[in-house]
Amino acid sequence: MVMLLAPLMLAAAMPQWLEPVVEPEPFQGFDFYVPEIAYARPIDLDEIDLVEVPPAVPLDFSAMLDAAIAAGNDGEIDTLVKYAGKRAPWAQDAMKKRVNAWRTDRRLKHEAMVEAAGIFELWKGKATLGGWLTTGNTNNVGVSGVVDVTREGLQWRHKVRLQVDFQRSLGVTTREHYLASYEPNFKIDDRSYVYGAMQYEGDHFLGYDSRYSASIGAGYSLLTGPKTKLNLELGPAYRATAFTDGTDERSLAGRGSFDFAWQLTHAISLTQNASLYWQSYNSTLSATTALNAKLFGPLSAQLSYNVQYESDPPGRNLTTDTTSRASIVYAF
Repeated sequence: MVMLLAPLMLAAAMPQWLEPVVEPEPFQGFDFYVPEIAYARPIDLDEIDLVEVPPAVPLDFSAMLDAAIAAGNDGEIDTLVKYAGKRAPWAQDAMKKRVNAWRTDRRLKHEAMVEAAGIFELWKGKATLGGWLTTGNTNNVGVSGVVDVTREGLQWRHKVRLQVDFQRSLGVTTREHYLASYEPNFKIDDRSYVYGAMQYEGDHFLGYDSRYSASIGAGYSLLTGPKTKLNLELGPAYRATAFTDGTDERSLAGRGSFDFAWQLTHAISLTQNASLYWQSYNSTLSATTALNAKLFGPLSAQLSYNVQYESDPPGRNLTTDTTSRASIVYAF
């Protein structure tokens, strides 16, 4: 009988020897708990080593990023994000998200502004002026002027160019060149576009009194970086030329051109523009290389060299003319 009662007496005495088990309250937001997870005593927070979690973007990087965004300098912004990825890898994603949000907001504001602008608004360009005057043993006067303006729309780009070169020496005109052109571009995407080109030229010393050209074709922006840009165009053309010997020529031709710009430093840039009209009678190549140095404000100094080539000029005219210029450029 004693042996039968012993287990019952031992079980009744065990709660006095063991620490009671505390069942946890259900997790907040849930109405259940896992029975296996139980505590013999409450957790003492003083025994836990707390680790400080770094902020999403360190304060110094955040301040520099805000300054770069306020200045609108994409190059500085990209450099800062890249540098942050090395010094604070955990902050790079957050900085990229902030930059992407800023660029998206800037793009949307720009698109809204362009859509609301009138046809005579948003034109930007530059005016280039050079000249000389000598008196005494020689009497020379000369002027060279170029105006380039461009309007960038969401779907269309418009380019206008006006140029005049005039020189008179000892009462005799020795240089007289006029050019006017208009080129609309219809943008297919960020790089591809369809162009149209209309141009008038007059240069008695190159062998023609007037020449009209019209072309349509395809264009592609091969380089679109912040420092280098390169646009290529190719298409058929039609030309009508009135030569100085009294003959006229009208024929189909092919047209190709490239427009290259390279920002060497913050203040110095190099440009190279060239166009070629190829036809069976008289082909034309015009190329200009220019070096620009920023002076102050909208003013720059420019040194340029132009080559004008006619494959079959009339009479005894030479095939090639070159012009070197030193000019002042006003950007607007």
